[in-house]
Amino acid sequence: MAAPPTPQAETADQRRPVLEAHGIRKQFPGVLALDGVALRLYPGEVHALMGENGAGKSTLIKVLTGVHPADEGTILVGGRPQEFGDPLQAQRAGISTVYQEVNLCSNISVAENILIGREPRRFGLIHWSALRQRARELLTELDLDLDVTGPLSTHSLAVQQLVAIVRAVDVSAKVLVLDEPTSSLDREEVAQLFTLVRRLRDRGVAILFVTHFLDQVFDICDRVTILRNGRLEGEYPIEELTPVTLVQRMIGGALATLDQLSDEAHREASERAGGEPFLRARQLTRTGFIEPYDLDIRPGEVIGLAGLLGSGRTEAARLLFGADSADAGELSVEGETVSFRTPRNAIAHRIAFCSENRKSEGLVGELTVRENIVLALQAARGWTKPLSRAKQDELARHWIDALDIRPAAPEAQVRHLSGGNQQKVLLARWLLTDPRLLILDEPTRGIDIGAKAEIQKLVARLAAEGTAVLFISAELEEVLRLSHRIAVLRDHRMVATLTNDDSVTPERILATIATGAHS
Repeated sequence: MAAPPTPQAETADQRRPVLEAHGIRKQFPGVLALDGVALRLYPGEVHALMGENGAGKSTLIKVLTGVHPADEGTILVGGRPQEFGDPLQAQRAGISTVYQEVNLCSNISVAENILIGREPRRFGLIHWSALRQRARELLTELDLDLDVTGPLSTHSLAVQQLVAIVRAVDVSAKVLVLDEPTSSLDREEVAQLFTLVRRLRDRGVAILFVTHFLDQVFDICDRVTILRNGRLEGEYPIEELTPVTLVQRMIGGALATLDQLSDEAHREASERAGGEPFLRARQLTRTGFIEPYDLDIRPGEVIGLAGLLGSGRTEAARLLFGADSADAGELSVEGETVSFRTPRNAIAHRIAFCSENRKSEGLVGELTVRENIVLALQAARGWTKPLSRAKQDELARHWIDALDIRPAAPEAQVRHLSGGNQQKVLLARWLLTDPRLLILDEPTRGIDIGAKAEIQKLVARLAAEGTAVLFISAELEEVLRLSHRIAVLRDHRMVATLTNDDSVTPERILATIATGAHS
């Protein structure tokens, strides 16, 4: 782990951090979210907080801003120890946060949003002219020209972000935490936001910037702190990193591997599929979520989607299933143009989708294993043609045995099963519909190595039997092991499609993710 370096380009007065965190530990039931994490923020810098999903970024922010108390560790603001019981105490100490979802009131004016709760008053009533004048002064100080009298709802999301930042800075100008502020902005709006961020930095505000966009880190940040699996991986001046080394440190330089698939399964996965595409996407897009992309998926082919969290992998897949509606582009199945407005349209074309959020978007925890397994088939038949209990029992028993779901108890509530067995129940549900295309979004996340290997072998076997598979995973070794071709995504764009031959390595995929180009 890299030791936190001393900034070189700062004056003696600036070398004292405005915010320090040391040995921060936070545990939730069954999860150690933060394990001895440290962070330093200096006046007049933009500091990136980076890490993959589950690295601990959100938990650290919540500890720093008083949402969660730390179990262990110390927080210092201006060199003085602080303990925050709630966000208001953190705000009073000089720490303000602007979240991805703008937390303002769109039905009132810009001026009211900036000064809400701090309105100037005269004779006990709001002094409206003074309120508007103060709002104009705050905007002018940051070289922003906005009509403060109109409702916030008339402005774009980017302008609403700017208003949220102005409000946060007026409340406290020591530390500003920006949590994914650009995730829903286009490039021009990001440039507008960054102009304001640089002005605040030049005024001496310390800015903690959380993002999954690599370009933005190198565009605006001075230093980077990287978390991995709840621990501090290191703190670096931005000039010491390249996009490739940043990605490697986020994911882990060694890219931990699972036990290899059996020789038989590996051979099955390495065979190349051919023939006409079962599904073809051309310039398919959803504004703000995924830029136009092309993709062909053939019978018996496993297509891997690789990219960092937030790169657009899930968004691209959801368009193919009708879970989200495309704004533009064309989708065809077996040469016939289709329009999937709902998942039911996709299911009718024998397309299945296992969501990465198996608890919130997949399984129904209060239902039994049997009821969960037959759910999709029953929905496809329509509720006017119910499956008999005897048929449900037969189907459930078949897939419990086929996938070795444990315990082998059809009437057990699915919420009591382990993560790996819950994932098998979800797979059984969709395999029961006999899909031609199976979309798997992080099917092995959060399950043990044995269950992962079983699911990987199942994917390889399905492909060998002619099923097309779209496979999404954050584990590059897993994608490489199973896929015939790999589509690489970065910043909501599909930047490359690689044929999985001997030239494709984790390092090559990392380089493609980092640079957005073939390496």
